[in-house]
Amino acid sequence: MQKIFKKYTIIIISIAVLSILVINFFLSAKSLEKQQFNTFSVKIGQVIQTMERNQSELESITENLDEDYLTRAKAAAYVVEKNPSVLESVEEIQNLAELLNVDELHVSDSAGIIAYSSVPRYIGLDFHGGKQMRGFLPILESDAEDEYVIQEAQPNTAEGKMMKYVGVSRKGIKGIVQVGLEPVRQLEAQEKNTYDYIFSRFPTEQGEEFFAIDTKDGSVIGYTEGMEAADEAQTYSVSSLIKYEDGGYWKDDNGEKRYIVTRMYDHVLIGASISEAVLYQPFWRNILLTFLYLALVEVIAVILLNYLVKQKVVSGIHHILEDLSHITKGDLDTKVEVGGNPEFQDLSDGINTMVNSIVRTTDRISKIIDIAEIPLAAFEYQEDMKDVFVTSRLNELLDLPKEEVERISRSPGQFLEMIRTIMKSPIEGEPDVFCIHDKKYIRIHLSVDDGHYLGAVLDATKEVLDKRRMFYENNHDQLTGLSRYAYFKYQASQWMEQMEKDEICAAVMMDLDEFKRINDTYGHDVGDKYLESFAALLKGLPQEHCLVSRRSGDEFCIFICGFQDISEIQKILKELWRKLREEEAVITQDVIRKIRASGGVAYARGQSRLLEDLLLEADQALYEVKRENKGLFKEYDADKCQEA
Repeated sequence: MQKIFKKYTIIIISIAVLSILVINFFLSAKSLEKQQFNTFSVKIGQVIQTMERNQSELESITENLDEDYLTRAKAAAYVVEKNPSVLESVEEIQNLAELLNVDELHVSDSAGIIAYSSVPRYIGLDFHGGKQMRGFLPILESDAEDEYVIQEAQPNTAEGKMMKYVGVSRKGIKGIVQVGLEPVRQLEAQEKNTYDYIFSRFPTEQGEEFFAIDTKDGSVIGYTEGMEAADEAQTYSVSSLIKYEDGGYWKDDNGEKRYIVTRMYDHVLIGASISEAVLYQPFWRNILLTFLYLALVEVIAVILLNYLVKQKVVSGIHHILEDLSHITKGDLDTKVEVGGNPEFQDLSDGINTMVNSIVRTTDRISKIIDIAEIPLAAFEYQEDMKDVFVTSRLNELLDLPKEEVERISRSPGQFLEMIRTIMKSPIEGEPDVFCIHDKKYIRIHLSVDDGHYLGAVLDATKEVLDKRRMFYENNHDQLTGLSRYAYFKYQASQWMEQMEKDEICAAVMMDLDEFKRINDTYGHDVGDKYLESFAALLKGLPQEHCLVSRRSGDEFCIFICGFQDISEIQKILKELWRKLREEEAVITQDVIRKIRASGGVAYARGQSRLLEDLLLEADQALYEVKRENKGLFKEYDADKCQEA
């Protein structure tokens, strides 16, 4: 009853909260976009006002400087006219330039050649010689004595240095008097009159970008991050942005959605944009806070309403459910005791009786397994259970003290981690058999279904040891302990498949010399000891590089790999034959003989050959050494066997 009431209360209040949130979302989003439009409009207007103010300042500075520079040029012409001796030395001209407070002073002849200058290296320059200097030729071409030319600041012809020059006619004779100054104030004013300069000092909020595009050629002439970053920024184009005078969303080259506002001013498109994510960051924070406030109101309302309908019956049911929860989690010692009315008492007694029956059943199963002496144990765990149920023989199978298993079973996480750790490393060929230690193996069957773990553990020690013993006996020679030939070829083939391209391997076929005479003369028991002595030498070869097998009778074979140079293999074989020359086998009490053997060797690189072909070549090399000179080993050659 209480749950039903709480359910419908939560549904109704939640619908009301969501409705408020949706309405607030749309109204706030529209308000946010309108506010951002107004902000961008004001800031773009400020940019335009700054540009107009800077332009007015530049025009005023230029006009004043032009008048000032023209006055200085005329003063220089007057001094030259009244005192021609000032031109007699560079020092005098420099003094005059310093007196007039100009950086350069030049005087040309009637042909337009600089004859006198405060900068000696400029003497001899022709006013016909460069675009900047040719700008003063109208003075020479005019007959008016008051002719003058005022140039804008630009690189001069001589050195490409940024200068402002003013020239006037010489008085009395043809020629040009020219003064030059570095236009620092004018250049500073020109720099301020650029969008790039204005944007670099314009206050912006996080995520905002301002840009200016020349509509004549489509070039970006101003960008918040500076002109160096303009080329790497998203592509702003007039055609795609001119339509956003009323604001709107636009995707940049990276697919990021941005809110953008633009305005046209004097053939320049000025715009401002901000990332949608940044724009809506405070918006989402406000929405989240609103949601939290409403959710808090909802929680308080539900708690108050729920408290009003809570009664003793509901409390009793909750108490029973709580006890049942402890029982389902494995705490079978829990007793359900709820009074208040006969129905609750009968329900509590029934639950307690059922739990006791379950406990007795699990105890009986464990006792039956123990009586039958079956090497079997089981465990069960359901998620949220307090303990793991285990049968009595699990500690024996896991080779752990009984107290340790009881302790771990009370910690389900630790118990399951122990089982998973054991099951990480199954033995080869048996995916469900695991090694506890060298003399203990178990088989684990584990079923996991929706958080329910059910496992059975069996003793597999005898089964594993029997299989390994049978495998060893089937694949190893009983007398020498070496691999049988079939197993040897299987192992060698596996090694060859794992070889690198530049790795070298070798097959060696060996045969004991005069073994038949020893058997015939001293008997098979002595012959067996002779074979065992030889096998002991082969077992001494490095096992990480060598496989050794008894092929049949007195025939043996070796497979060697893991080297990049044949000389490494030859070194192993030479060492083996050296030991053969020194090793002695006791034939009888009075007879001691050295072990003699002949061998044939064949090489292969990488996986270029089949093992059968390699063994056949080694066998042919053995035949050659047995025919020519016993007691040595020879390497196979298609044309001729080379003695090693």
